[in-house]
Amino acid sequence: MAILMGDVDPCLLGENTLKWIHCDHAGLNGSARPEVFARGIPVTGAAGRSAPVLAEHCIYFMMQGCYHTKELLRAQENCTWGVDGMNTWRGLYGRTVGIVGMGNNGRMLADRLHAFGMNIVAYDKFPIKGYDYISQKYCADAGDIIQPLLEQSDFVVLTLALTDETYHMINKDTLAQMKDGAFLVNMARGGIVCTEDLIEALKSGKLSGAGLDVFEEQPLSPESPLWKMEQVYITPHSTPQVPDRAARSVEIIRENARRFEAGEPLLNRMRPEDAMNGEKSQGGWARMMNTNVPKEKIDFQSLEKYLGKRGWTDPSEWM
Repeated sequence: MAILMGDVDPCLLGENTLKWIHCDHAGLNGSARPEVFARGIPVTGAAGRSAPVLAEHCIYFMMQGCYHTKELLRAQENCTWGVDGMNTWRGLYGRTVGIVGMGNNGRMLADRLHAFGMNIVAYDKFPIKGYDYISQKYCADAGDIIQPLLEQSDFVVLTLALTDETYHMINKDTLAQMKDGAFLVNMARGGIVCTEDLIEALKSGKLSGAGLDVFEEQPLSPESPLWKMEQVYITPHSTPQVPDRAARSVEIIRENARRFEAGEPLLNRMRPEDAMNGEKSQGGWARMMNTNVPKEKIDFQSLEKYLGKRGWTDPSEWM
């Protein structure tokens, strides 16, 4: 068995006795390459280990939109009591949220937003089992389309995987289907949203705002208009840690070790649908692991080139 910090490196695909590879991160698009599938080694990931805090991150963005944080902070700095139009602002209670993707993150988010008293509708590729408090459940495999969710949601939250099917799922057409004044949250992958179409929807006022943790190109270019938009809230693909993140990773590995020995299906196993055409799926780790840099030189590569500036100084912070 090999446990990797990043994606599957080509050096692991030669002659060896490996029976299982685990990548200690969530998205496996960067490893879902023909040569990896051809090798026949099961590859698993760490999806779900940070789901509680990722759900909080979604709510953080939603609350920013409700409370117009930028305006209130400016008012505080100017010692101004109140903001024009604040009597029209509305909180989360009683409003409708559409969760697109009911995996680990989507389920954690649904539980928390139910406690907020929100009306929840959800869309997933597969049937959504349980969660009786969700008022409407849409299933792509059953022939459902996403349009009904978009038309009724005050907030649309993306917590789904990036695949060829979901690439640019949010585009000019689907943005037009969204409720006027809706707020978009992307905690999934940047490629799910067409950046150009999103910017136009924000400029036109079709969307009231957006909370974005991921982007098609990372780091986000300083030239991007998203940085300067009043109604856009940005975080640099970074979420606060869960207190037991390492332990949760170990628990996934431990459970998969048991399943491997018992011949049972592995958790978070890479599937053919994780594969994508071209380089649109490759995040920072995938680009770094597939640079064809000789192993003796890899120590001299700048992580910032691939992952963006993170302010890391201690290697223990990489975990």
